[in-house]
Amino acid sequence: MPNTSTDAATPVVSAFYDRFPYPGDPLQDGPPPGYNWRWNLKSVHQAVYGFVPPSEAKAGPPHILDAGCGTGVTTDYLCHLNPGAHVLAVDISPGALDVARERLRRSGAADVVASLRQEQRSLLDLQAEGQFDYINSVGVLHHLDDPSAGLQALGERLSDKGLLHLFLYADGGRWEIHRVQRALSQLAVGTGSEGLELGRELFDHLPDDNRLRRHHEQRWSVDCAADANFADMYLHPQETSYNLRRLMAYIEASGLHFAGFSNPSVWDPARLLQGELLERALRLSPLEQWLLVEELDPDISHFEFFVSSTPVEKRVWDDPEALLAARAERQPCLWGWPSTSMLGPDLEPLSIDQDALALLQAIEQHPETPLGQLGFGDQTLSLVRGLMDQRLLLLHP
Repeated sequence: MPNTSTDAATPVVSAFYDRFPYPGDPLQDGPPPGYNWRWNLKSVHQAVYGFVPPSEAKAGPPHILDAGCGTGVTTDYLCHLNPGAHVLAVDISPGALDVARERLRRSGAADVVASLRQEQRSLLDLQAEGQFDYINSVGVLHHLDDPSAGLQALGERLSDKGLLHLFLYADGGRWEIHRVQRALSQLAVGTGSEGLELGRELFDHLPDDNRLRRHHEQRWSVDCAADANFADMYLHPQETSYNLRRLMAYIEASGLHFAGFSNPSVWDPARLLQGELLERALRLSPLEQWLLVEELDPDISHFEFFVSSTPVEKRVWDDPEALLAARAERQPCLWGWPSTSMLGPDLEPLSIDQDALALLQAIEQHPETPLGQLGFGDQTLSLVRGLMDQRLLLLHP
């Protein structure tokens, strides 16, 4: 399908990803391994709004856009984690899309959704597509010549309660990467196979105690094992990165609203501080806390977050009667269910007791029954709040 709207960087970026289809994850038969809760609409809605969206019987199947799908890794998860949805995946690189189509063919993705389209299009060229309930755009906008136009275009495609999930580069944790990029540019290695060979050679030639070499070997060498991933990190012809203040200004200028980080634990000062220093940090506003974390953790290399078209007011469920009157679902992103020892939504180890396990099983067996009527008596409220703290419940008001 021809593009009617493109970014100035589209030709060079498209050609780059034709040479190096990204991400370089291997193809496999069957569904993708594991899960990522950020690609499950119900889990996302619970995290941002405090409850899940209306059922499909009331609202119809959700419409999901993967804007800049690359080789289809994210699209694959979006399909398998949102069965019955309408999914559109777009990318400017025909080479990457060829890989994506083969990936989703082998995974059977089209069999689990209501519809699946994979099209060569710019995210600036989606005006005729209507509104989406969820838009995923991971590692895309920072490769545009005009990232503001890209964010505005995606924002225009959001439904009233829709959410946009973004991943953008952060200045602080990419300090060494930027130096290597500039060095390779000075050496005119190019952005093709010669650049790839010489880029890898650079790290072999630098002294063992060189900071750039150490940083690459300790932090990025595994991620860069695939040639496409190495090229994306060090050879990309178009890249922008942000600090937190510029990021917030970027969102505000688009007319959208920040709706929370999708890795909130990274931005918790308690991860870095304790005692009097932590008490002082917690007296700061949320933005000031995040700015403090940004200063204290120079390894933060990206921002991952949600934005919305209208301000979000998260339901906190502080009314016991309202909570007990709600219905619930079990968090779908769990490894090892059913058990008292599992991996949680972020693949973190978690444990629950037998009563909590029994409550989750009762919720699965009686999805239309309010929590307070599942037969757990006076312990219901404490069990429910404990499961909420571990992000194991999705709530229906």
